[in-house]
Amino acid sequence: MKNSKTLVILAAGMGTRYGGLKQLDTITNNGNTIIDFSIYDAIRVGFTTIVFIIRKEIKEKIEALYAERIPENIKVDYVIQDVSLIPEKYKNGKREKPWGTGHALLCVKNVVKNNFAIINADDFYGYHAFKIMSKALETSENEQYMVGYQVKNTLSPYGSVSRGECHVESSGVLNSIIERTNIKNHENKIEYTNINTDDKVVLNPETIVSMNFWGFTTDVFEYAEKEFDHFFKENESSDTAEFYLPTIVNAIINKGILKVKVLKTETEWFGVTYKEDKENVINKVRQKIETGEYPMHLWEK
Repeated sequence: MKNSKTLVILAAGMGTRYGGLKQLDTITNNGNTIIDFSIYDAIRVGFTTIVFIIRKEIKEKIEALYAERIPENIKVDYVIQDVSLIPEKYKNGKREKPWGTGHALLCVKNVVKNNFAIINADDFYGYHAFKIMSKALETSENEQYMVGYQVKNTLSPYGSVSRGECHVESSGVLNSIIERTNIKNHENKIEYTNINTDDKVVLNPETIVSMNFWGFTTDVFEYAEKEFDHFFKENESSDTAEFYLPTIVNAIINKGILKVKVLKTETEWFGVTYKEDKENVINKVRQKIETGEYPMHLWEK
């Protein structure tokens, strides 16, 4: 079907900084996770398939949870992001940590057969973000997409964050993504740390940043594989280097291979970067339920 769309959920994270499995942490009295709300939003705007990218250690828990929740008319797949799923010539048997979000994308190559969106499991993106992405993917033949958030709507009150600062052309096409670290509010200004000089740099609050909400055609897999090969030539002996989605996007932009269009939203993003963020997320979700944006029971049969 031309309008058939898949949502891929990056749920293989280890939650080291958070101190636990963020993707399974509940945020409502009914036991819902952030993933529940993303899936709910995706289904109501027309996504027909859900693909979870997970680690084998949590496969049974994820399957048991969502087999009971997701409607029967929605196709569900589970893909293991295994460190061994790399080109044979680079296998050394020493790596234990996943290879990153770019590698996760390649793990679903043989499962995803139509236009798809890919998101983090522990980020609350909001209904509007799914709505504009769904509409874009319905008509896309060779354009790729990114939902762009204003940086002021993506901060944590409990610590600094890293964000991909997006340079966007007047036509709405993404020109580049630059990783900014240690972003936080300081004396009524949003600042980040220049990684080369350690200087503090002020960001315009409306600066567009990436929150890893992408929309792709299946063309992206071919180019991602090529970039993954380049990555391994430089990092095959590393135990920590990661291959990220923005690395793929920057490469296809710089080489003029595919266009990436930015879909802007003024929606507030929120998530659980730090353990302390959880209470904030719970309160914000409760407010959305109280105002009728979401039902009290997401998965009533």
